[in-house]
Amino acid sequence: MSLSGKVAIVTGGTGALGGAVVDALLSAGAAVAVPYRHAGDLESLRERLGRADDAALSGARVDLTDEQGVRAYYDQVAATAGGLDILVNVAGGFDGGKPVHETGWAIWQQQLDINLKTAVISCAAAAPHLIRRGGGAIVNVSTRTATQAGANLAAYAASKRAVLQLTEALAAELRDHNITVNSILPSTIDTPANRQAAPQANHSRWVPPEAIARVILFLIGPDAQIISGAHVPVYGKA
Repeated sequence: MSLSGKVAIVTGGTGALGGAVVDALLSAGAAVAVPYRHAGDLESLRERLGRADDAALSGARVDLTDEQGVRAYYDQVAATAGGLDILVNVAGGFDGGKPVHETGWAIWQQQLDINLKTAVISCAAAAPHLIRRGGGAIVNVSTRTATQAGANLAAYAASKRAVLQLTEALAAELRDHNITVNSILPSTIDTPANRQAAPQANHSRWVPPEAIARVILFLIGPDAQIISGAHVPVYGKA
């Protein structure tokens, strides 16, 4: 697949899954912009991916919960690159781990902010640019827990379930603009952090970030133009 001439933004692009997505997009020929949180994150990502300074990879420190800041950065990316074609929302996180009656609203709010608010703001900022481009693709990262929630996961699961509703609404709204909007549902991803958190688990059953990135790449590509509003499970045997 060639994405030569395409411009992508990847939120959460400095993380394990986000980095794999960035690498896949760069390898396919796209220019990639990454909003990041901490000074040095972009340099660390370049080093981890083995990408030279002249690679088509750029970024800036952006608070993804700041609506005006996100819009300004996306406008800047589009103006500099001549447009925007792709948005992949990987940014998110987990907190909670307790029953509902032991989980204060602060945790619910934090999960809604980091998982839903970031996706809503990014989609809203990117959509006008994709419309002007005449088409494009958005992929949101939800989770298996959004459809198969278990005990002690309510706040996280609810925030990620809302991402599915966001995906379906955007798919309907952007269909006639030739923009596809889909989500993926990972389970446990085989990352160093997850291995450290569960050293006794059977890591061979976990899915590598690179495998999930290839599914995202497919959803972005020309062969997936008839797929929109889908929630794709990518948990393999996990």
